[in-house]
Order: sequence, then structure tokens, then C-alpha cells
Amino acid sequence: MRVEYINPFVESAFNVLKEVLDTEVKRGDLYLKSSSMAIQGVAALVGLAGDVEGRVLFDMTKSTALYVAGAMNGGEVFTTMDEMAKATIQELANMITARAVTQLASLGFKFDLTPPALFTGDNMEVSNNLKVEALIVPMELGKNGKIDVNVAIRERA
Repeated sequence: MRVEYINPFVESAFNVLKEVLDTEVKRGDLYLKSSSMAIQGVAALVGLAGDVEGRVLFDMTKSTALYVAGAMNGGEVFTTMDEMAKATIQELANMITARAVTQLASLGFKFDLTPPALFTGDNMEVSNNLKVEALIVPMELGKNGKIDVNVAIRERA
């Protein structure tokens, strides 16, 4: 996986989270994962196709998702993952991937995105069948949890 594919997603996630959450955001230590991995409870998935193929997954706990939904909706308090909370997490995924895609397009890469799919629940896992390791970069939100930016992208063969 080439670093020029990954950096725009990491930078975009960091910058968008700082802008929309008005909280301290710290990048955690990145790590690679080649097998399937458990989802924390709420995950927005965006597929990529074109010069590159793969997916970006924004993975968080339910409590972090409720915090994010509230912060992005003017401080409203969410206690359940209702339709507004779900739409807000999908919009966050849209904002981050749109900014990353803009950066990648300026470097000459062309690809399409799928609309974010949202998964919620316990005991879920995501399998990585792209034959490429997924790079996971935790974005720590202080006392409000973390969002793992999980990127698995490869050049189309």
C-alpha cells in the first residue's frame, strides 16, 4: 500500500475531527492488520474504485458515536443511535473522504466512492479480502474515546 494513498485520509480525518468536534484530537500509533478484526460497535464504511480499489472504515464505540453526533449537531445530547445520529456519522465519513479524495485527485488519481454504509451492533468484524494489509490510525478524542481510521487500498491490477 503506497503512503500517498493513506496520508490524505489520515490528514483529512485529523483536520475534520478538529474542526467539527471542537476538542483535542491526537493521532495514536498506527498499526497494520492483515486478518479480520472486530468492530467497536459503530462503523461507517466507504468503498473506493478506479485507479485504486479498497475501502476506508471509520470505527468507534457507540458512546463515541453518540458524542460525535451530539457535537456535530450543536451540542444536542443523543442517547440512542437514532436516524439523526446515524446520518451524522455517515456525514462525518463523507466529509473526511471527500477532503481526502480532493487531495488524491490533485495528485492525478481518479476513483469513485460509494456512499457511506453504516453498521451498528455487537460482535461484528470486518474481513480484509483485498490481499493488502489494512493500516489503522487511531484518532484519540481525549475523554470522548477514539475513532480508528482503517484504510485498506491497493492499486487496481
